[in-house]
Amino acid sequence: MKQLLILSGKGGTGKTTVASAFIKLSNAKAYADCDVDAPNLHLVMKHLTKPRSTDYYGLPKAEIDGKLCVQCDLCRQNCRFDAIHVKDTYNVDNYACEGCGVCETICPAAAISLKPAKAGELMLYVDETVFSTAQLKMGSGTSGMLVTEVKRQMKSASENNVVAIIDGSPGIGCPVIASLSGVDMVLIVAEPSISGISDMKRIIKTAEKFQIKTVVCINKYNTNIENTEKIEAYCKKIGLPFVGRIPFDPNAVKAINNGKSLVDIDCIAGQAIKAIFEKTLNIL
Repeated sequence: MKQLLILSGKGGTGKTTVASAFIKLSNAKAYADCDVDAPNLHLVMKHLTKPRSTDYYGLPKAEIDGKLCVQCDLCRQNCRFDAIHVKDTYNVDNYACEGCGVCETICPAAAISLKPAKAGELMLYVDETVFSTAQLKMGSGTSGMLVTEVKRQMKSASENNVVAIIDGSPGIGCPVIASLSGVDMVLIVAEPSISGISDMKRIIKTAEKFQIKTVVCINKYNTNIENTEKIEAYCKKIGLPFVGRIPFDPNAVKAINNGKSLVDIDCIAGQAIKAIFEKTLNIL
């Protein structure tokens, strides 16, 4: 199964808009939303049935047994994350606790233990298609691990499919690195702004370290022609295939607000995405 990952380097470039259009155009039987901090690909996929939900457990959290605690204060003094607080009793702040286990090790009364903590929820939609996604619990720092699980359950449920489309996370952090692992190609959706160009370059360098084939397109290119030309010149300079421009289109905004993909309506942005899709799939 070939895996095409769609990334952006920053939020708001139109990455999910392009991903949803690619899913429709390819009639993909397997796809995933790896933006586990703020998943929204499901908003466009109206045909979805009720998912199979599974609790996801990340790093354990410390728990203090008040009956055994002798209030020696060693745990609080040695917690580098300032996760242990004292009022009438000793308590652990689960948002601050990193599950390192130092408090458990040094407690002379064996009053502290590490307990499994729910870090998010995995969701798998299975009907004619397989759609894997997840929602990270607020305050959890295990987004990369959860992304790996999203991809694993997609692959295990759709071994016979030819192409899988993966909507990645913005940025270059842990969830993006986990998304990059094992994919066949990356499509970067760039934005013709100063920050868009900077973040595009960062995600290109990140993908290079994984030695993954990468192509670039530009969304809302006509909002800044000068920066659009800079992006195209940069791609040419470093030898990256440039697969097309998508114009800003008010009709596209209306379609997205109505929960539709750009290829569900007749608009200039949708026509541009169709051309980019053909070039991208040929390279893949």
